[in-house]
Amino acid sequence: MDTWNDRYVAGSLPWDTGRPCPHLLDALRAGLVVGRVLEVGCGTGTNAVLLAQRGFKVVAVDLSPRAIELAREKARAAGVDVDFRVHDMLAGPVEGGPFAFVYDRGVWHVFDDGAARARFAGHVAAALAETGRWLSIAGSTEGPARETGPPRRSARDIAEAIEPHLEVLDLARTAFSDEGEGPGAAASWRILSGRRSVPAQPSTFRG
Repeated sequence: MDTWNDRYVAGSLPWDTGRPCPHLLDALRAGLVVGRVLEVGCGTGTNAVLLAQRGFKVVAVDLSPRAIELAREKARAAGVDVDFRVHDMLAGPVEGGPFAFVYDRGVWHVFDDGAARARFAGHVAAALAETGRWLSIAGSTEGPARETGPPRRSARDIAEAIEPHLEVLDLARTAFSDEGEGPGAAASWRILSGRRSVPAQPSTFRG
């Protein structure tokens, strides 16, 4: 497929399980999801609809117009109100912030270019409230070799992209499988970041 929109038009969506992300459910149980919420890469809207059903005000964006069409249909069927928008996160921050919680599942990690990943993180930072949190689920370099599945990103990739803009509060190993780290589950990172109270300082060098 040439574009993400082509994938949605064709219905080629191996990442779309139709079930809420278990990592988002964990965040809800832990009380991390508060205030106004932004979902980046909302796809067909499963997680955004869940959040709206839980009473959150949700803005949900995706690069694909077809994905947004499907997400709006899902929200109408569920009887909830979600502000779905077509938006390219590399083009700029989402308008209408600040947001207390930003969430993406497998979106930040799709960019092979490190500068693009850093730009994405900068635009998330610009949308976050002062005490806001960003939860990102990203493919990991851990686990056996594989030819398919989510892109792999290292802990260094994460630090280089996110640390200039946000503080990495927690970095934990997990998996993309709904069942956890079972057979066939692709290893991933659970990355929780927040706004800095002071700018990141340079790494110490003792010559």
